[in-house]
Amino acid sequence: MRVLVAEDEVVMADAIAEGLRLQSLAVDTVYDGDAALQRLAVHSYDVLVLDRDLPGVHGDEVCRSVVASGGAVRVLMLTAASEVTDRVHGLALGADDYLPKPFAFSELVARVRALGRRARPAAPPVLERAGVRLDTTRREVRRDGHHVAVSRKEFAVLEELLRADGAVVSTEQLLERAWDEHTDPFTNVVRVTMMTLRRKLGAPQVIDTVTGVGYQIP
Repeated sequence: MRVLVAEDEVVMADAIAEGLRLQSLAVDTVYDGDAALQRLAVHSYDVLVLDRDLPGVHGDEVCRSVVASGGAVRVLMLTAASEVTDRVHGLALGADDYLPKPFAFSELVARVRALGRRARPAAPPVLERAGVRLDTTRREVRRDGHHVAVSRKEFAVLEELLRADGAVVSTEQLLERAWDEHTDPFTNVVRVTMMTLRRKLGAPQVIDTVTGVGYQIP
């Protein structure tokens, strides 16, 4: 899942982003409405965590723009205003969910994940193929019943491969879904991550390389 956090309070924005990254999500961060619209025009996001009171282009206008574009990104609006009328207005703009500040981070994570499931084709909480079992709720991976300790990025890559249900996933798709915008598209980070993931999953190898195309779990 890829998330854009648009929040003008830098400390809060960075804290939210880092917390979501610990959940194996790819996260980009911006601090004003203009930058949010620029990122949304370039990248495909599953969820936009949007502070309503952004400088530059107001959060309300960002939300209207997202809705008007007809894209799949889901909007979770954040605001210090907790009155019912404020929540109603935010939802009327087209936001998918609304969370008043201050909030429990665990609730934010739960809401982001729920919106992410709506942004993409539904997938079961447990993905399984070729003896590999990935539990998205428990953040757990098993191979033939044995626990496999993987990094956050390895978990994200494996989830994308399992979600593909046997189809080939390109390197570009993995970069888009599992890494943030600061990753060099010409880097070998996907190949290195795939190498360590294969080693951890053990023999026989379950991830195939389709030369010139990408990777798959057939």
